[in-house]
Amino acid sequence: MSFGLCNAPSTFERLMEAVLRGLTSEACLVCLDDIIMVGRTFEEHLNNIRKVFQRLKLSPKKCRFFRKAVSYLGHIISEDGVKTDPEKTKAVADWPRPETV
Repeated sequence: MSFGLCNAPSTFERLMEAVLRGLTSEACLVCLDDIIMVGRTFEEHLNNIRKVFQRLKLSPKKCRFFRKAVSYLGHIISEDGVKTDPEKTKAVADWPRPETV
């Protein structure tokens, strides 16, 4: 798909949602070509990976499996919950304190 067209990203997003329909609420989250697969247990995670693999062809070079924490859409997602990625807030945190009023 040519991404030069103005509506190509939304078309691609709809396509990904259609291909993964039924899995997006239980097994994975999709944002364009980024997919995060989840599971409450290791066995459930493996099963969810299998379900996604049955529907998509993935490039192994672009995949990272079995991570305890991942950076996704500006957030760090882990078993502890969702936190803001410090890299995304670094510029604001490092902003110099005003010295005059």
